[in-house]
Amino acid sequence: MLIAKEIRLNVTESAIWRRTDYEWTKKRKVLLADGIRGLVRCRRPSCAALPPSVVKKNTVMCIALLAALVTGFIIPVDKEYIGYFDYKTLTCLFCVLAVVCALKNINFFYMLARKVVQLFKTARMSVLGLVYITFIGSMLIANDMALLTFLPLGYFVLTTTGKEKYMAFTFIMQNIAANLGGMLTPFGNPQNLFLYTKFNIPNLEFMGIMLFPFVVSIALITLCCIIFVRSEKLELPDEKIVMSPGRTLTYMALFILSIAIVFRGLPYWIGLIVIPVVLVFMDRKALKMVDYPLLFTFVFFFIFSGNMARIDVVRDFFSTLLEKNTLLVSVFSCQCISNVPSAILLSQFTGNYQDLLVGVNIGGVGTLIASLASLITFREYVKHNPGKTGYYIGMFSAFNFAFLIILTGLMLIV
Repeated sequence: MLIAKEIRLNVTESAIWRRTDYEWTKKRKVLLADGIRGLVRCRRPSCAALPPSVVKKNTVMCIALLAALVTGFIIPVDKEYIGYFDYKTLTCLFCVLAVVCALKNINFFYMLARKVVQLFKTARMSVLGLVYITFIGSMLIANDMALLTFLPLGYFVLTTTGKEKYMAFTFIMQNIAANLGGMLTPFGNPQNLFLYTKFNIPNLEFMGIMLFPFVVSIALITLCCIIFVRSEKLELPDEKIVMSPGRTLTYMALFILSIAIVFRGLPYWIGLIVIPVVLVFMDRKALKMVDYPLLFTFVFFFIFSGNMARIDVVRDFFSTLLEKNTLLVSVFSCQCISNVPSAILLSQFTGNYQDLLVGVNIGGVGTLIASLASLITFREYVKHNPGKTGYYIGMFSAFNFAFLIILTGLMLIV
């Protein structure tokens, strides 16, 4: 009798679990159909609801998460997933972002930019100064951090001198400068750091590949500023900025450590230990300010691209396209899914890192989503000029596609 009851109990429990799995399978199908909205509605603990504000502010990360989930159903989780992740890229990116946030908190870049701008006395030269400091900044602190640091300074300079009419143009040139200026160094753009690490590109070869489009970009940006900004006199009011010598020296030492790790001078795990420990005691806010959604975007796209590379049809399709013209395919891909995802995805299907590197860099100009950094500029401009969204998008598209056509055309000829 007891045995019979136990058997019926086990059968009942088994039926319940089968029904639960069936119901959850139906929920997963709805989740895939509804996309990111399904993530918010899903009540299962493993799919915790995402607040709408999080989805809105981190759209690319959420899309990457959804892409990883979708391909996860095609390629179930196994031991090969561990090989998807480029741990050095993630570590280097975290270290650079953390130190840059610390330097930003002591107004280091703001003070540096003010000194540069104060050297100039006209609107044209000041706009050039703002664009150049963004250009140089992107080579040292990555394009998105350069924009977050120097766009507010551009707004400050133009509003305090009564030159708001140049704001859209200045923001767009700063955006282009950030996207194209970072192409020369491995840590100037996230996609550069990834490709530099994945293909183990020698330092001099890396800079040699990017030197020509880099020089052309400088010439085009300078020409635009000279043509579209008048030489009108202006003055920038003085402002006293006090910096802590101890913190400044410490953070500069950490920045040098980060660069040494990027250039393979030191093992990456050293930075992962030293930098967080120092900042925990000196500036915990900097650790909180790190762009973690960007890091998670990389993680999710590593999963997505790794799974895609294991699907035979997809692998054959992309391999065939990239064999025909890696440069054009990578440029076009950036216009649709942005440059960082394009670099991670396409690198799985080609060994032609020279054209891929150029393509995902010059492909950062064009559409508003071609580079994640462009969304930062758009958001900053609309915040200050809510009624001029259409005007900005029109001007942004005109200049960006002009740069894209010229650079792509030249690189196809060279």
